[in-house]
Amino acid sequence: MDRFEELFSKYDFSNLDFESVSNKAHQLVKDGFERNNDKAVYSQLLSFIDITSLNFGDSFDSIISFVNKINAFDDHFEILPHPAAICVFPAFVPIVKDNLQENLDIASVIGFPYPHTFTEVKIAEAAMAVMEGASEIDYVLPSSLFLSGNYDDVYMEITEIKSACQNAKLKVILETGLLNSPVMIKKASILSMVAGADFIKTSTGKYSINATLEAVYVMANAIKEFNQLNSSKVGLKVAGGVSTTSDAVSYYTLVKSVLGEEWLTPDYFRIGASKLVNHLLSSISGKDIAYF
Repeated sequence: MDRFEELFSKYDFSNLDFESVSNKAHQLVKDGFERNNDKAVYSQLLSFIDITSLNFGDSFDSIISFVNKINAFDDHFEILPHPAAICVFPAFVPIVKDNLQENLDIASVIGFPYPHTFTEVKIAEAAMAVMEGASEIDYVLPSSLFLSGNYDDVYMEITEIKSACQNAKLKVILETGLLNSPVMIKKASILSMVAGADFIKTSTGKYSINATLEAVYVMANAIKEFNQLNSSKVGLKVAGGVSTTSDAVSYYTLVKSVLGEEWLTPDYFRIGASKLVNHLLSSISGKDIAYF
């Protein structure tokens, strides 16, 4: 038995067929949705959002404009919490650092959205982003290596990038839509956490299959088991296709049901969905708001 087979043997992989996972995930949401579907939760959800600009057309001017909207958020919505972080491409991190006035984390992306480059390039990119002011790094798991069973190479890459992050948090993007099965999602979750991930994240938002309740259910249970075995809490980030208030409440309900209230803080739960801010603001105010 190699070390990764031994690692995975410590975790429960029973009842991880798609039908069972789907039934459990949707039942938990059904059971808890109405209890969480209120304005207090909508407001709390605002504080979990990584507000993001990762577009082909991003420029210094557009990022400055984006940051200025965040700076003015409290002026428009003073009784509401502002988002947890702003996420941009590495080249724009210094612009955000120089212009951001609010107390948000600055996140950047590494090997994004495609992980097919040299590990050394990803390490350098992470180190430079942190040097320029990033306090969080969102990094894409090399899915082709993982799916071919090269767990050693994946583990080493994650550990090296984690080292390059220094004190910055590392979020490992699993791109769950590519992983084919709940079993593979759980293995990727475990491997990432053991290698040093501070968060595991569903998706880049650039692939055709984004976040799903099934993937988040599997990831949340992997985090729960990892914490039980290691007394170490890892965060969960839902990203890709989360745009409506109903979507956000569903994922909130699922995380709360599996991991409990102690995970419902920006330290351990994030949602990557800029458009969601407008929907939450509209749901809170009762009128259409298109701030971002």
